Amino acid sequence: MNGSRRLTPQEIADTLRERIRAGDLKVGDRLPTQAELADEFGVERGAVRQALRVLHEDGLLSNVSKGSPPRIAEPPRVRDEPQPTMVGLAPRLTEAFAAPHVRIDAACLTAETLMLALAEPIRLIHEGRLRPDSIDVRILLPSRDINLAFPVPVEGRTDDDPVHRRWLYQRNAQGHVLRHNLQALRSSHGIDVRVTFRALPFTPPVKLYLLNGTEALMAYYMIARREETTDAGTLDMYDTLGTESLLFSFERRSGQRDTSFIDESQKWFDALWETITTDLTLS
Repeated sequence: MNGSRRLTPQEIADTLRERIRAGDLKVGDRLPTQAELADEFGVERGAVRQALRVLHEDGLLSNVSKGSPPRIAEPPRVRDEPQPTMVGLAPRLTEAFAAPHVRIDAACLTAETLMLALAEPIRLIHEGRLRPDSIDVRILLPSRDINLAFPVPVEGRTDDDPVHRRWLYQRNAQGHVLRHNLQALRSSHGIDVRVTFRALPFTPPVKLYLLNGTEALMAYYMIARREETTDAGTLDMYDTLGTESLLFSFERRSGQRDTSFIDESQKWFDALWETITTDLTLS
């Protein structure tokens, strides 16, 4: 590499990435040493280390920081086809709870799916098979004071809307159960647990789960007309069954495209949390 301008770590990573894609570097091959790469690219070793970290985060290198040059990694695993949210979320949460510091961010219509899916990692904690040091869960749910886009009565809203009352009861009850089940781990296992809610001023068209900053899971809310029989009578409404929505996974180890989606999703969530959302009390 000639020229007066020194390459940036990203440019070095892009060059090595292209060699991997072209087959010049194959799975299992060792990279040159950091000193050799620094000499080739005309940069300090620190720039090479940053470039290797980028490639490692993209899932292209293995054995980074093990004292010897890293190897070209196996291609990222091919994910299964999207599954219904209730099927796909629990194993992803279980894997996330294997980390020492668990961070779960969720934006959804109610906490039903998350509440049910958390049963598996909580069970494994009680069995002693998982033991995180801390669990931090942040959940965005629609405010009770807005006119929801769904669920809504087919014949339109009324002043005393039974569909809205049903949704509000479910939102609060499921949130209480979720928070209780997680906070119980503080007394039973000494885990530092925080569960906080904030209220959205709109109805989320999708559900989003962010796991430890390394994976984003998203599902569309599919709206359909359905009936439900309650003590107050039959409710004819436009609603969604969130547990059956197909869940799409984006993982940081799968490459730059997924990494960008995760980063932008986290920015979106954080911006909502810090700006237009409000305190939410589960009454």
